Amino acid sequence: MTNGDAGAVLVGASSWSARTLVHDSSWYPHRTMRAADRAAYYAKRFRLVELEGTARFPPTPELARQWANRTPEGFVFDVQAWSLLTGAATFPESLWPDLQDEVRPEARDRPRLYASHLSADAMDEAWVRFAHALEPLRSSRRLGAVILRYPSWLKPGATAATRMEDARTRLAGLRLAVELPNPRWLEDAARDSTLSLLEDLGVALVCVDGAAGPGVVAGTSDLAVVRLPGRGAEHQAAYRYSPADLASWAEPVRSLAAGADEVHVLFANTYRDLAVVNAAEFDRLLSDPDRPRDR
Repeated sequence: MTNGDAGAVLVGASSWSARTLVHDSSWYPHRTMRAADRAAYYAKRFRLVELEGTARFPPTPELARQWANRTPEGFVFDVQAWSLLTGAATFPESLWPDLQDEVRPEARDRPRLYASHLSADAMDEAWVRFAHALEPLRSSRRLGAVILRYPSWLKPGATAATRMEDARTRLAGLRLAVELPNPRWLEDAARDSTLSLLEDLGVALVCVDGAAGPGVVAGTSDLAVVRLPGRGAEHQAAYRYSPADLASWAEPVRSLAAGADEVHVLFANTYRDLAVVNAAEFDRLLSDPDRPRDR
C-alpha cells in the first residue's frame, strides 16, 4: 500500500507456518500443502512476513535461499535475531555443534544458554554466522529488517546502549529494528534519550500495540516497524482485532509513513488465522479508508 509521497506500508503476519494456522484453520486451501506451496499461497496475498523462529534457532544459508526462491520479487522478510545475540536466554541445542566446546564448563549442563557462557571468540563467530546466513535474503533484496527483541530485564543505561551499538556494528549494512519490552525505555524520563539513541544508530523502534491501544509511536530511521501482538494480559495471540481496534492504528501508521521510506506492520496474534485475517483487514482499511466496516 502506498499513499502519495508517503512511504510504502507493508502489512503481514509474524508467521506463515504457525502450527495452528496450518493445522487448525482453513486459511490455507489444504492442510497437507508442501512448505513451498504454502509460501507461494501466502506471498500472493501479502508482501511481508516476519520469521519468529529465527529467535530460537539461527537460520542456515540454505534455508534462507529456499525462502528467497519460494517468493516473488518485492516480497520482504523481517527476521528476528537469534536470542543469544540479544542477551536473552537461548536453547543450548541451538548452538552449532562445533561451538559447543566453547561453552564454559560450569554452564554446559544448564537448561538455558547465555552469551556470557561463551568465549569472546565464539560470540564473534556467532554474529558472523548469523549475518552470513541472511546473505541469500539480502542479495535477493528480500531482507527487510533484522528485529532485535531485547529481554525484558534490559533497562536503559550505558550497558544497554553499548549492546545496541555493538549490534549495529556487527550487522553493518543491514536494516535493524529493536523491540524494548522493559517499559522504562519509553517512560517520560527516558523516552527522549531512547529515541535519540536509536536515531543516532539509524535503528528503528518497534512500536508495539498495548492493552489500551497504540503505545509510543515514533519513527527513528528510514524504516518504521509496528507490531500488533493482541490485547490483554493473557492469551494475546488468540485476540482478534476488531474494526475499531484496527482503525485506532490507521492514523499512527499513516503518520509513520509520512516520515519514513517504508513501514512494516506485523500482526503477531498468530493463533489459527487471526493474524492473516487481521492483516488483510488492515491492508484494506489503509487502501480504502471510506470502505464500510463490519459491525
